[in-house]
Amino acid sequence: MPELPEIEVLRRSLEPHLVGDRVERVEVRNRALREPIDARALSRRAAGRDIATLRRRAKYLLIDLTGGQTVVVHLGMSGRLTLAPGGAPPEPHEHAVFHLRSGRKLRLRDPRRFGLLFALPTAGLAADPHFAHLGVEPLEPGFSGGVLAAAAAGRRGPVKPFLMDATVVVGVGNIYASEALHRAGVHPARSVARISAASRAVLRQAIEQGGTTLNDFADGEGRSGYFQVSLGVYDRAGEPCAACGTAVRRLVQAGRSTFYCPRCQR
Repeated sequence: MPELPEIEVLRRSLEPHLVGDRVERVEVRNRALREPIDARALSRRAAGRDIATLRRRAKYLLIDLTGGQTVVVHLGMSGRLTLAPGGAPPEPHEHAVFHLRSGRKLRLRDPRRFGLLFALPTAGLAADPHFAHLGVEPLEPGFSGGVLAAAAAGRRGPVKPFLMDATVVVGVGNIYASEALHRAGVHPARSVARISAASRAVLRQAIEQGGTTLNDFADGEGRSGYFQVSLGVYDRAGEPCAACGTAVRRLVQAGRSTFYCPRCQR
């Protein structure tokens, strides 16, 4: 599933091409996503409006339009949002197309149908059920070990599932939680006090390297990421740790695979 760096890479790749363009019409080809697309509401809120800016909240891409409306996109597990020439033929599994004044089209495809696409008033975004429960952004200046320690007060459980809890901190999924803990030298079953700086460093490097493409992710121009070549432990069970040469181990936490170095991480 695309995580925070992939969505930030997508935002940065699309923003220079979309801001200032206009959504002339919306075409919904297949409503079947995790929540069925409300084609009428999407068209009513988006068609005829200029694209003002692109933002990100957690793993959601937010396309702000003039007139106080926002299109919300979540890629789920296999979604792609890409720009294409107006005359490009439809792709397989293409769910929705935004036809732009420039003659191009912004299209969403999602073979596994776990994504989301909807629009709502920008002013109501924070109170919407998709966003109201979300925790802090790990790349914001206020994110620190102190923030995590305060959130951990009164809680029990290992650090990795805690770090992946979107009500605490958003956008840190399985890949980057494993990598952050490895860089911090923290065993995935231990305390949260030392992980914030490593989390920020891992996420920023992943953004710089275009995200991680393990299966389906590509940015808005169809380019794959290459952070996977920098992965220190994720999906490397049995391979040597780059720092000390000890074989990387795998364990299961909360139903997810965790990868760690038994020597570097204590």
